[in-house]
Amino acid sequence: MKISTSILSAKDRVDAVTKLNRTNTSYIHVDVMDGKFVSNTQFNKINEVNAINMVSKYPMDIHLMVNKPYEYVIQYKNMNIEFITFHIESNGDKDKVIDEIKNMGYKIGISIKPNTDIKKLERYLDKIDMILVMSVEPGLGGQEFIPEMVDRIKKVKEIIGDRNILIEVDGGINNETIGLVQDADIAVVGSYITGSDNYYRKIEELLKIKVVEKIEENRKVDNTSTGSSLFKIIFWMIAIYVCSVLVKGIISAFLGYSSCFLFTCHYYHGFEAFFSVLLDYYLLYPFAFIYLIPVNVVVLLNVVLFSFFSKKMRDFKFKKFLISRYLISGFLIDIIALLTFYINYRWNV
Repeated sequence: MKISTSILSAKDRVDAVTKLNRTNTSYIHVDVMDGKFVSNTQFNKINEVNAINMVSKYPMDIHLMVNKPYEYVIQYKNMNIEFITFHIESNGDKDKVIDEIKNMGYKIGISIKPNTDIKKLERYLDKIDMILVMSVEPGLGGQEFIPEMVDRIKKVKEIIGDRNILIEVDGGINNETIGLVQDADIAVVGSYITGSDNYYRKIEELLKIKVVEKIEENRKVDNTSTGSSLFKIIFWMIAIYVCSVLVKGIISAFLGYSSCFLFTCHYYHGFEAFFSVLLDYYLLYPFAFIYLIPVNVVVLLNVVLFSFFSKKMRDFKFKKFLISRYLISGFLIDIIALLTFYINYRWNV
C-alpha cells in the first residue's frame, strides 16, 4: 500500500509539501473544492495548485470535488500529476472528462461517496485507472472513518475483477484505521500526518503498521489452511482406501482370492472371496506387523508432503495430487503383500 498525503488540513501548505519531500510518501493529495459540490472552497484557483506543483518532488494526486470537473481538468496541463480524480456524482459529460484527462497524459480516477450505489461505476471500468472510495462525506478534513466502508472496499474490488484498476481510500485514515483498509492500494492520510511535528515518523509508523498487520493476517490464513488440509487428507485417505478395498473385493468375487497371514494361506471364491478381502483389508492388515509399518509410514509421508506443498502451491488440485500419491503408495504395499505371499508359499512348499 502507498500513502498519498493530503495537505488540506495543513496550516502552511507549501511548507507542508517541503516537509513531505523528505518523507516516503508516494503522492501529494490535493483536494479541489468549488463551494457547490461541497460547501467548502479549497484550491479553487489554478495558482494555488501551481504553487504546490513548483515545490513538490512527488507527483500530485488531484481530487476534484466540483460540480463541473471538465472546467478544472483543462487547467492542469504540463504539471507533475499522477492522478486526476472526479466524482461519479458530478455534473456534465463524464466520458468527455475521461478523454481529456487521458489526452493530457494523466491517470484517470473516479471517486464515489459513501452512500452512492457502486453499480454506477460499472460502465466506466474499462476506461479508468483508479477508484477512490470515500470513507467519510467529502468536503471537510479530520472526520472519523466510517466502519461500513471496509465492506464497501471489498465490493468495489469484486466489481473490478481482473482489471488493472487501483483502489484508493480517503477519509479518517490514521494509525488505528489503516489496518482496516488493506484491500486498498493507496491510503489518503491527512491530519494524522500534517497535524504532527514529524511527518517522516508518522508515515513510517503507518507503513510499519500495514506490514505487521498483513503478516499477522497471512499467518492466520496459513494456520486455517493447514488445519483444513490435514482434515481433508485424512478424510480422502479413508474414503479412497474403503472404496479401493470394495472394488478389490468385487473383483476377487469373480477371480478368486488368496488370503495369507503369517504362514497360513487359504483360497476363496464368490462371496467368500469378497468378505475375505473385507476382513483382511479392514481388520487384519492394519494390525498385522508386516503391514503396520509401511502403511503408517506412507500415511505420514502423505500428510507431511502435502502440508509442505499446500503452502507453496495453493492452486494445486489437491484431490488429484493426493489420489495419485495414494495409489502409488497402495501399489507399493501390494508389492509387499505379493512378496509376503510368495515367501509364505515357498515356505509351505
